[in-house]
Amino acid sequence: MHARQPVTQPDSPIPLDAYRPYWARRFGVAPFLPMSRAEMEALGWDSCDVILVTGDAYIDHPSFGMALVGRLLEAQGFRVGIISQPDWRSAEPFRALGRPNLYFGVTAGNMDSMVNRYTADRKIRSDDAYTPGGEPHRRPDRAVIVYAQRCREAWRDVPVVIGGIEASLRRIAQYDYWSDKVRRSVLVDSKADLLLYGNAERALVALTHRLAAGEPIDAVRDLRGSAFVVQRGWLPGEGWAEVDSLALDAPGRLDAHPDPYAMADAPARPSVNEGEAQALRFVSREERLAARRETRSHTVVRLPAFEQVEKNEVLYAHASRVFHLESNPGNARAIVQAHGDRDVWLNPPPIPLTTPEMDYVYGLPYARAPHPAYGDAKIPAWEMIRFSVNIMRGCFGGCTFCSITEHEGRIIQSRSEGSILREIEEIRDKTPGFTGVISDLGGPTANMYRMACKDPRIESACRRLSCVYPDICRNLNTDHAPLIRLYRKARALPGVKKILIGSGVRYDLAVKSPEYVKELATHHVGGYLKIAPEHTEEGPLEHMMKPGIGTYERFRQLFEKYSREAGKEQYLIPYFIAAHPGTTDEDMLKLALWLKRNNFRLDQVQTFLPTPMALATTMYHTELNPLRKVLGGRGRRVAVTRQGRTRRLHKAFLRYHDPENWPLLREALKAMGRADLIGNGKQHLVPAFQPVGAGRLSAGGRAGASRTRPLTTRDNQGGKPGKTCRRGR
Repeated sequence: MHARQPVTQPDSPIPLDAYRPYWARRFGVAPFLPMSRAEMEALGWDSCDVILVTGDAYIDHPSFGMALVGRLLEAQGFRVGIISQPDWRSAEPFRALGRPNLYFGVTAGNMDSMVNRYTADRKIRSDDAYTPGGEPHRRPDRAVIVYAQRCREAWRDVPVVIGGIEASLRRIAQYDYWSDKVRRSVLVDSKADLLLYGNAERALVALTHRLAAGEPIDAVRDLRGSAFVVQRGWLPGEGWAEVDSLALDAPGRLDAHPDPYAMADAPARPSVNEGEAQALRFVSREERLAARRETRSHTVVRLPAFEQVEKNEVLYAHASRVFHLESNPGNARAIVQAHGDRDVWLNPPPIPLTTPEMDYVYGLPYARAPHPAYGDAKIPAWEMIRFSVNIMRGCFGGCTFCSITEHEGRIIQSRSEGSILREIEEIRDKTPGFTGVISDLGGPTANMYRMACKDPRIESACRRLSCVYPDICRNLNTDHAPLIRLYRKARALPGVKKILIGSGVRYDLAVKSPEYVKELATHHVGGYLKIAPEHTEEGPLEHMMKPGIGTYERFRQLFEKYSREAGKEQYLIPYFIAAHPGTTDEDMLKLALWLKRNNFRLDQVQTFLPTPMALATTMYHTELNPLRKVLGGRGRRVAVTRQGRTRRLHKAFLRYHDPENWPLLREALKAMGRADLIGNGKQHLVPAFQPVGAGRLSAGGRAGASRTRPLTTRDNQGGKPGKTCRRGR
């Protein structure tokens, strides 16, 4: 194996726009990145430098990963082709654009292919939002593995680089809900040369320039945010040390939290006599912290091997815990995990993009439309986002059921005001069908724009998994003023009638700024606002790392107050999760009673879907809580709902008002000793009678042919937007 240099953690990485463009830049900007040889010839190309393979339709818009990556590489001077939704049953479609000069880049698309195709009940979905016409079955299961293998068959000597959310969330051994087993790293199964995880712009640009300069891909071992397979025991160079993770499983932070406000030159108080002290050189705190960072940058943490975590739930929970604690780019160490006689090596996470770099990426010359090859076919995902603007990335919420932090990280990366306003103007001027309404200014959340730790030194040293749980960190800047200014400037643009907020609002942050809630309710809600309390009870919320329902109530009061003052009738759309780890039947009953007491009738419900690498998925698989110490028999057990009947019951509690659920709820209430909640009064949860032709659902199975379908239903990570809540009057 070649080793270029040790993996380091630079404070100032090379800016994305600082590279010397590749010679092929002289071909100029393509109207659309080519998907056929005819398009390549029209551009004057004899070959592609990079060919990107994706499970999604090609939409040239920065919300779609392949377009963003493709335009970024084009801006660096490379010729980039797209193979979209190829027939994976043979290698021939992967030869459509010829042999790439540098590498194949492979992704499943904007969603994990298994989440995209299957519901939380493991049923096949009837449509695919990322396909023309919503047509299903246009991508294989585990698309990254299949596509990578077909690329290798098509051109055996061409490097294969995998990335995107599916590869990112499967970079180490992970529990797979659909096969109900622990699977190997996707690197091993796909036989790819390199995996780039997270938001990989930095690594991708550096890799492509280095390959173009003639460096072999097996020598590229120093890129942050990359993973690769090496021989067991490989180290990048001298000065490196390996630490067994079994020695690190301590509660809370693995290292003492340094005090960044300590006097830099204040001498440490010696524990020696006065004579000996004269010979000592006192080391400042800054020097000690620098030495610690240097040590960590040359340390790799060894997780239990795949063969161990596959069979031992305690070791799996431990590996998950250590993996998540090594996620801060400021202090994360490299991670290694054995698979047989080889190691899967993960370099530390990428350094987040700066605001100028975010502006650069989102300001590239996107056509902002689907490729013309699709004709007039509607692509649901495009219809959903074509009038929306992504203003930031990342999430510091740390919700255990969510995969955003594992992929995008906890550090918020925000665009500048000017960049966002220019994109709104482009939508106004260039996007067909624009009526003056921007459907969203948001991202993973609606209101984390420009929020960050108050001190970069604290941020780089922090080992917390969430900045807002169990309480909002005192070092977190929760100022909503930049977002309020952005909203006001956006809605003042000529030709813009309304700016809606479609991303979910993080209400525990919003209550810190009543002015923001007033701005939101007065100007940016179109009747309904999405919000996600997820549950009402302490047990489930603790395992989700979500705030208590009291915070939701404070937000609701502010929202309703400012809606009334604005003379508007507006409602919150609450999302709740059924069958989340840590949830008992009693918890779901209390949630149902809360819903009834508050006169909520949900049309959309979520059933917990264990996605790869999420902490809640670890709880589901191991029945242990990886948020706490798990070794030595000290792991905390977690109540887990696996059986179909119980999962249906938890979902039925959320829709207590649906007659189809009443038979199942009556049986459960009797078994729980709560038959007092069955009756025809206002104090009862479900009535004693059953309407004719409704409610065949019971402990024995599904509803019969007379079952009526609710307005909409939603599985976690896979649902459709729409009217989701009726507030009874």
